[in-house]
Amino acid sequence: MTEKILEATTQTEPEHATHKHPAVLRWLKRPPRFHMHFIPTSSSWLNLVERFFADLTNKRLRRGTFRNVPQLVKAIQAYVKHHNDNTEGFHWKATAEEILEKVARVRATLDKINSV
Repeated sequence: MTEKILEATTQTEPEHATHKHPAVLRWLKRPPRFHMHFIPTSSSWLNLVERFFADLTNKRLRRGTFRNVPQLVKAIQAYVKHHNDNTEGFHWKATAEEILEKVARVRATLDKINSV
């Protein structure tokens, strides 16, 4: 069944609605421990979540050796604690005016491209 799910998720309609494919919907109903949470694809905060997990993978998990699940959990918890203890706030480097000027330049470039 897992192979069919993977096949269904890779052969979807152009809108990439994998969560709506009949095979996926059937599979999600079978083990009720899974719950789908949908967010807009343009959710910019999701980039930060993805970045965090990429850092966790690259800085702690990749090339790590874990003999069992408790060791893996301990490594993840240690990374999260270290990350939280040594975090810094985000500091904007651009002013609002600079950002708006850049948006205007990009818009002008896109308008030129679309008019050709």
